[in-house]
Amino acid sequence: METLIGILIPFIGTTAGAACVYFMKNKMNDLVQKVLLGFASGVMIAASVWSLLIPAMDMSSDLGKMAFVPAAVGFLLGIAFLLLLDRNVPHMHLDNEEEGPKSQLKKSTMLVLAVTLHNIPEGMAVGVIFAGLASGSQGVTYAGALALSLGIAIQNFPEGAIISMPLKSSGLSKNKSFIYGMLSGIVEPIGAGLTILMASLVVPILPYLLAFAAGAMVYVVVEELIPEASQGHHSNIATIGFAIGFVVMMMLDVALG
Repeated sequence: METLIGILIPFIGTTAGAACVYFMKNKMNDLVQKVLLGFASGVMIAASVWSLLIPAMDMSSDLGKMAFVPAAVGFLLGIAFLLLLDRNVPHMHLDNEEEGPKSQLKKSTMLVLAVTLHNIPEGMAVGVIFAGLASGSQGVTYAGALALSLGIAIQNFPEGAIISMPLKSSGLSKNKSFIYGMLSGIVEPIGAGLTILMASLVVPILPYLLAFAAGAMVYVVVEELIPEASQGHHSNIATIGFAIGFVVMMMLDVALG
């Protein structure tokens, strides 16, 4: 049950964000979005270090001074995977509100595809850490796994809103806009569940997979979240959010781990 809750938390974040279409007229408040993006970035960077990379090196302690190799290789592979994914998925931020409904709908559809594809490695990251937890792997704790899920869920909240609200503006009903926004996050629990089901295959290469997940998440933060949070005025709000998220995640992982 703990594992089920853990892998569903990111999906709940997306769903809650998509539900903003029922409460907000146009778009999420810029300051709120910057705080959320900054906080999520801090949580995910800290989670990448304490919940993924450090456990990956702890599991490879039998390699002695070369214990960093699986973490380094997996991290770079995670970066490379997202880099290749980004080459084939356009960056859509939907800032131009003067476009016609058809153009907006096309752009919104591409955004749904982009966010859905980006959610796959995040779901795998959650699945990998919960697979490690289930196998009793050294350095992987439930507190760390739960904090990672919460960090991704916080990041998914504005993503869900950024999808559903432009869809409504392009002419879809509130219900359809909400459903499409929610479904963009369904790949996360599916990806996490499949990863856990393949735990027997995952565990032998777990250090590489944990680091791979860290690389994928760091790429998302550096390439997507931080630039989005830094646009326009009051970018320092996002920086403060980042600092708070990083410190909170660090404290949770160390104190509860």
